[in-house]
Amino acid sequence: MRALVMKDHWQLEVEELPEPRAAEGEVAMSVLATGICGSDIHGFTGENGRRFPGQVMGHETVGRITQLGDGADRARSRAGQEELAVGQLVTVNPVISCGSCEACHAGAQQLCPSRRVIGVDPALRSAFAETMTLPAANVVVLPEGMPPEYGALVEPLAVGHHAAVRGGCGPDDLVLVIGGGPIGQAAALGALRLGARRVVVSEPHAGRRVLLEKLGLRSVDPRDGELEPRVLELLGGRPTLALDAVGAEETAGQALGLTALGARIVLVGMHAPRLALPAYSLSTQERSLIGSFCYTADEFTRTAQWVARTDTDLSVLIEGRVDLTGAARSFTALARGEDQASKVLVHPRGVTTSGTTAEEVHQ
Repeated sequence: MRALVMKDHWQLEVEELPEPRAAEGEVAMSVLATGICGSDIHGFTGENGRRFPGQVMGHETVGRITQLGDGADRARSRAGQEELAVGQLVTVNPVISCGSCEACHAGAQQLCPSRRVIGVDPALRSAFAETMTLPAANVVVLPEGMPPEYGALVEPLAVGHHAAVRGGCGPDDLVLVIGGGPIGQAAALGALRLGARRVVVSEPHAGRRVLLEKLGLRSVDPRDGELEPRVLELLGGRPTLALDAVGAEETAGQALGLTALGARIVLVGMHAPRLALPAYSLSTQERSLIGSFCYTADEFTRTAQWVARTDTDLSVLIEGRVDLTGAARSFTALARGEDQASKVLVHPRGVTTSGTTAEEVHQ
């Protein structure tokens, strides 16, 4: 099979690798499309130290089951999941947890001390490839009636949904999302899913603000000098919840300065490893600073169900499609800021003019 291998930072090459076979408790999947995540870009450039030369990355993916390993159904049964069948359309929860620790028993698999993440762990050949293998319990079945590419959007949308859940978002909340990139878009949609009264997104890039409007979201340009009055005008008051999808000192400071007393601020963006913040804005004004990482297995499954049935036009999130040979150029353009696409999908088996893979046309 062909796969996109990171030979070094800033260097991706398509290589022929042995076709993987499903081991005990695993399935094999023919990959239809895999999204380029911001963390993939930062791994490609060497910024985050979480991707390594020789690795096949990719964790936002959709495909069809091609093989069930021995014991795959038993693994699904132990997890309380339905049986699988060859040919099913599926997406992948990339968080592999032990299933037996305190966090796993509490349903917080993303906090499992032994967790491994597909696309991050260099020992796991992942989704920028024609075929991948994974634990059967990490497969989430999708309905045949949905656009297959939407399956590659489930993972980032689950990240945003979890951030809104962590913030305790509800119908009384006025929500400010800081950053209108893929995770900010997902966080805003997550807040709407939870019934937030109003949502506004702060985003400097004009193209992203246009995309937000297509999703039915209000947005503001933080550079126009009128950020505070515009946010208050659009929300009808000070935000009671801020979702920082950037994670920089400046944006976290904005969240503290713009929100109401007693507000919650969720840090879901990971721009900087350290932040210096005004402590009194937290202590004497009783704001809560909350971390958010990935999602629970239940949230991932429920997000997949939402993606399959929502009336929201998710196609606007997909702004680019490439095959494996074009992926290196896309990575470089995104890393240099030459391309501001919300989501670029890599189609390992080739892209047709309709955006589906050549293989999908014949299903």
